[in-house]
Amino acid sequence: MRFDFAVLSVKARWGILICSSAPLAALLAAGHLPAAVLLGCMFAAIAMATHGAVMSVPKWSLGMAQGVVGCLMAHSLQPEALHRVMSSWPLFLGVSMSVLGASALLGWWLMRRQIFSGSTAVWGLAPGATSAMVVMAESYGADVRLVAFMQYLRVAIVTVIAALAAHFYAVADAATVQAAQDWRVQDIQHFGSTVIVVLVLSTLARKFAIPGGALVLPLIIAGVLQYFGWLVIELPPFVLWLAYAVIGWSIGLRFNRDIIFHALRALPEVLMAIMALIVLSGLIAVGLFFIGGHDPMTSYLASSPGGADSVAVIAATSAVDAGFVMAMQLARFLMVLLFGPSVSKYVATRPAQKF
Repeated sequence: MRFDFAVLSVKARWGILICSSAPLAALLAAGHLPAAVLLGCMFAAIAMATHGAVMSVPKWSLGMAQGVVGCLMAHSLQPEALHRVMSSWPLFLGVSMSVLGASALLGWWLMRRQIFSGSTAVWGLAPGATSAMVVMAESYGADVRLVAFMQYLRVAIVTVIAALAAHFYAVADAATVQAAQDWRVQDIQHFGSTVIVVLVLSTLARKFAIPGGALVLPLIIAGVLQYFGWLVIELPPFVLWLAYAVIGWSIGLRFNRDIIFHALRALPEVLMAIMALIVLSGLIAVGLFFIGGHDPMTSYLASSPGGADSVAVIAATSAVDAGFVMAMQLARFLMVLLFGPSVSKYVATRPAQKF
């Protein structure tokens, strides 16, 4: 007989989720897996959500967590990394548009083969800006529940594969490990300034409903403040771990029974489409490896189809060129926000024989 978490109170469910996430994260951390906290919390949340635990992460806490990751990404974008981005802008533009184009072509192919009804595949495979894609999909008659399922399943699968790849090919160095084990706040003033930036910008993003704003606003504004020497970003490990946990829970809790049952019939096709997108992104990474001269793991994470916050966490806990990865993920994320809905709309409204 399977236990149903629906019989428990919301407080009890959260207590069980927290208590089950901790040992899972510790187990993954003991195996030196990057993003162990995020993955452990995500797995625990998926297990509970598929067993009747209907619950969700409060929007304000998710916004705060994404703001912390945005500042983490900004911290990696030191002036030298930004100068490299500006001097290599055709490379960043090309990789970002290649990932977006690959997802659009794959979605069109699936739509042409009528594997999914209407334009569901096009919206479901759009690489990022999940909430914006779901809203746009609904306005164009796609199956919104299946689109949301494809989006969050893509994020979960990409996160797991990227973490495993980083574990085997880009083990964190001793300095990174030692820094992660130091719980102390090095400078209370710098830490306080960072917290204020996260609080203010995540609140503004939520108030004005800016797509991806909770991540992008802290990333850009904190990055600018850091560039001019007006802000020293300090994020102690315990703050990062809390943010990773919230993001992991927010991904895992999306996989509730209703969505799973609704998507079960199309699950093989959904998995095939997501894996095809990952393979295409891998081919783009190969090109980036030869053209850009970066190591294979850096190239793979840089061209990963998201989510940007999950990839940022993995890059920050692995021995890769984190600045390059963060910059490339930012470029792709902004491209998706600016052009993703328009590209998906164009592909979804083209008759297959005329595209």
